[in-house]
Amino acid sequence: MTARIAVVVGNPKPASRTLAAAQLVARGLAGREPDLVLDLATLGPALLDWEDASVTSWVSDVGATDVVVVASPTYKGTYTGLLKLFLDRFPPGGLRGVVVPLMLGAGLGHALAPELSLRPVLTELGATTVRGHYQLDSLYDDPDAYGSWLREIRPLIDALTHEALGVVA
Repeated sequence: MTARIAVVVGNPKPASRTLAAAQLVARGLAGREPDLVLDLATLGPALLDWEDASVTSWVSDVGATDVVVVASPTYKGTYTGLLKLFLDRFPPGGLRGVVVPLMLGAGLGHALAPELSLRPVLTELGATTVRGHYQLDSLYDDPDAYGSWLREIRPLIDALTHEALGVVA
């Protein structure tokens, strides 16, 4: 059985460069398209409605996925409020898979943001995380910009999920 891989993107702009980067990372890990793609910008006000069944379903689906790439642009050194709204919906221990933090930004001054702001909240929600990656948004669509990081984390993800994602390094 192949591990299921999902992408969750917290960029307020639909179909953003952050979404493209997260899908590139998912394909780099699995050698195929992700099983689930959630562009939070498309959910709109539903994220604010704690009774919304579609958001509850998304939370359940993401929480049950083996590997999740969670991506956000860097705003003021951290992830977006949009992503925060979604993550707030998870109960303690509700994010059970291996989570890959990914953040994009305009400059290297925020290079530690995935490790300092995003990774701790993902861990708090129950996820097993791997070292996050910060990518200059000017290189968001360059597969080589992610290569060494993907080669580093793929064996760890395979070991943590006890299943190969499908790509040989």
